[in-house]
Amino acid sequence: MGCNPNDCANCSSKCEKADFLLAQNEYSNVKNVIAVASGKGGVGKSLVTSLLACSSAAKGNSTAIMDADITGPSIPQAFGIHERVEGTDTGIIPALSKNNVKVMSINLMLEEETAPVVWRGPVISGVINQFWTEVMWGNVDYMFVDMPPGTGDVPLTVYQSLPVRGIVVVTTPQDLVKMIVAKAYNMAKMMNVPILGVVENMSYIECPDCGKKMEIFGSGKAEEVAKELGVPVLAKLPIVPENASLVDEGRVYDIDRTGIDDAFDKIVEKLG
Repeated sequence: MGCNPNDCANCSSKCEKADFLLAQNEYSNVKNVIAVASGKGGVGKSLVTSLLACSSAAKGNSTAIMDADITGPSIPQAFGIHERVEGTDTGIIPALSKNNVKVMSINLMLEEETAPVVWRGPVISGVINQFWTEVMWGNVDYMFVDMPPGTGDVPLTVYQSLPVRGIVVVTTPQDLVKMIVAKAYNMAKMMNVPILGVVENMSYIECPDCGKKMEIFGSGKAEEVAKELGVPVLAKLPIVPENASLVDEGRVYDIDRTGIDDAFDKIVEKLG
């Protein structure tokens, strides 16, 4: 029976990841692919992806984001990009943000940004492959892939088809963080992709008057879980109400990156 690359979890074959890797577009030279993932939605994964990319670009790296959340794309809005991308005979030209981050998202190909993407898994996986093989990314030092939540078709496609060097797992402080991280960790282990570390979002809120940090969702479990799994906590990000307004205005690059810049440096160090 032939191998099904979309069903590794139930497969007894001993094939190598390299068997399924897709070639880049001939006008692309992407050096490091980093997936930003979570076991569930609503944890701020797209925000973390955007901030890591902004940190990379601010440090002088050629940086890109592949928005792999096909049914819930939010990266273009965060960067204030609303124009449709253009194609040529040799490929698709990615959009460029004001802070020089290259972006590719399904929303940049739709007639209307609010049009729903009602596609089955194989079609969505095909789009991810097209983002890799048909987009002319040019020279890219770091590409961040904003993943959809969960462990379904798209994560499988990304981990198998792209040369992912590591995964950043985004969590929140609630008790079910252990399960969230464990799901992402176990899938990464299954796909032979290392976890670079954990980012705990919504970790605390800082009182504007006294500066006291208040853990409104309870004491974070990130350190405990990270220790159990043997991965580092890259950053603990606060709740900052102003950040939501900046994202709504398409100005994610103006958000204070305290904590994220250090997280990016740790990622670079781990990648070597």
